[in-house]
Amino acid sequence: MTDVVDSDELLRRMRRARDRAMREERAWRARGEELRRTDPDAAREAAVRTTAYEVVLRVLDEILTPGRHPDADGT
Repeated sequence: MTDVVDSDELLRRMRRARDRAMREERAWRARGEELRRTDPDAAREAAVRTTAYEVVLRVLDEILTPGRHPDADGT
């Protein structure tokens, strides 16, 4: 990763990453709901992954649109 990128390219990459995190979060959430009744261990794994993608999404949202999103504690 020694390529130099300009700010527009960096912004495009971060937006793509945010879009990907959003898709992954939705997919893992749906997978967890499906597994909840049949496979509790797999459902817990899906919940952990859902949470991880939620955090990534929250960070990228704050980077791309600072101050627009309230903190988790409501401040």
